[in-house]
Amino acid sequence: MRSGWQKIPHFLKSAKNPITKVSVLIAARNEEEKIHLTIEDLLAQDYPKNLLEIIIVDDHSTDKTSEIIRSYANRGVKLIKLNEKEPLNSYKKKAITEAIKLSAGELIVATDADCRMKQNWLNTIVNMYETKNYNLISSPVVYFEEKSFFERLQTLEFLCLIGLGAAGIGNKMPSTCNGANLAYKKSVFIELGGFKGIDDLASGDDELFLHKVAFAHPGTIGFCKSPDAIVYTHGKPNLKEFIQQRKRWASKSVKYKDKKLIGVAVAVWLFNISLLINFILAFFYPEFLKLVAIQFIIKLASELFFLDLLVDFAKRKSLAYNVFILTFLHVIYLIFIGFAGNSGKYNWKGRMVN
Repeated sequence: MRSGWQKIPHFLKSAKNPITKVSVLIAARNEEEKIHLTIEDLLAQDYPKNLLEIIIVDDHSTDKTSEIIRSYANRGVKLIKLNEKEPLNSYKKKAITEAIKLSAGELIVATDADCRMKQNWLNTIVNMYETKNYNLISSPVVYFEEKSFFERLQTLEFLCLIGLGAAGIGNKMPSTCNGANLAYKKSVFIELGGFKGIDDLASGDDELFLHKVAFAHPGTIGFCKSPDAIVYTHGKPNLKEFIQQRKRWASKSVKYKDKKLIGVAVAVWLFNISLLINFILAFFYPEFLKLVAIQFIIKLASELFFLDLLVDFAKRKSLAYNVFILTFLHVIYLIFIGFAGNSGKYNWKGRMVN
């Protein structure tokens, strides 16, 4: 994974003026608290106004989300309201699909309604697109403004997930990405039938679509390794919301088709299972303590070896000190999510979905 990350060069934006028509899409549900900040960041982008389209889809919000979006109509922000009467499992995919149908952009750039970005975020991503002509570009997402130790642990763990996604792209084996910072050609979305075949899951508008592009067009996926391309968002404030989020993310794994990817995921999960079993056995057979210590050291050293690069990229070196606690807690978390994410329902945005 370290090698995969290092294979991706840091992207340096050229002075070339952009020529690509871009549609920035957001699916929003009950986001009245922060969506105005995201909209202001988008409107402040250093990008030609005649080449920028902002479309926000209100996914049956029960608060003032629509009113806030509508207040920006005179500044070019377009609002679409979903009005499905029958319940769906994939509201976000439906929202994105409807937005793309009405979009005028050559390049679709998806983000979330609670995200923040720097002024040259869009220009950086589009510059990479115009330079490399990728079909899909994954870009970094980083948690910020932590209010607790629990949120700092999430920031470190999430950095690892973003790094793993980038490393997979660097190793020519794309595995994961994040829908809060994802760009792709509209023509490719249409060519592949959009989310057809993966539209029965609430999640998967990002990495399952990544898998479709990787299968149909190998070698056409890039990662924008630039601090200017980072989108910032927040971790979950409590354990309950965190578990619900991760159950939703883990539910996508049932749709994985790449046997190598499945093999790696299962191997990591089994390693953590064995670590826990050996730890329990050590209470009855002390000689198992040596095995547990060896496994734990391997896990800790491996993660430090990889995370060192990521905290440096995000300019959050102080987070690395938390890896000792996170490595221990991660064993329990990963085992639980492996079970919970592939069975039962979970709550997402106030709705219970499969």
